[in-house]
Amino acid sequence: MGYVQAMKPPGSQGSQSTYTDLLSVIEEMGKEIRPTYAGSKSAMERLKRGIIHARALVRECLAETERNART
Repeated sequence: MGYVQAMKPPGSQGSQSTYTDLLSVIEEMGKEIRPTYAGSKSAMERLKRGIIHARALVRECLAETERNART
């Protein structure tokens, strides 16, 4: 799955692409739910990585929102 992406320096991408990345990670995570529930360890690991990645993207989106609110 496409969870791992290179970290980009702040300001190199807009909030729209960060949000789009977040939506795609969440969509990919949804595909791992059923196999994880069925006991697939590899799906569980992919889901864990997806959660970690999604949390980072949420932080980026929140930081961008705060920056935009100040200006």
